[in-house]
Amino acid sequence: MSTSMRNQLLDHYRQRTIEIARGLVLEVGVGSGVNLPLYGPAVTRIVGLDPSPELLRLASKRAADVVIPVSLLRASAEDLPLADAVFDTIVMTWTLCSIPNPMAALTEMRRVLRRGGRLIFVEHGLSPEIRTARWQHRLTPYWKRISGGCHLDRKTDDLIRAAGFQIDAIEMAYIQGPKPWTFMYQGSAKNVRSALSG
Repeated sequence: MSTSMRNQLLDHYRQRTIEIARGLVLEVGVGSGVNLPLYGPAVTRIVGLDPSPELLRLASKRAADVVIPVSLLRASAEDLPLADAVFDTIVMTWTLCSIPNPMAALTEMRRVLRRGGRLIFVEHGLSPEIRTARWQHRLTPYWKRISGGCHLDRKTDDLIRAAGFQIDAIEMAYIQGPKPWTFMYQGSAKNVRSALSG
């Protein structure tokens, strides 16, 4: 598949994910800010978080052209320097695969998300097909070394549930391309209880 076609497919996923966002938004793994122009008028403010200063510099250029107020923050998702229960929406687009401790990050996300707030996501991850999953497990140790820590074999929905979220919508399917890299999870999950209450 050509790069332009892959980008078009991923853009479709981005748009479908971002259009759900409402209120005060935390985007975890904002990267170079490619999602920032996609947020609509239902969003009041965006806090974009990333550990990379180089990517945040690129994001700041995109943020300058966005009508919605944007704040950029250099930090790790596993230790968010943010108050409890303040965000209405948290957004992840192809982020969870490269976080060293995904459960710690998801637990922190639930802490800063208000009760009833939503985590919206699109991620690639573990295929339900046994043969493809075996290849994902074999390839991941090598792949993460050359791709910024990206894991091919994380089961996104199970991780989100284990962190205490309630998934209220999910779609899982392959996009075009080699199967170990192209199984997608897209959906949303609610914070149905206070993170402080367990």
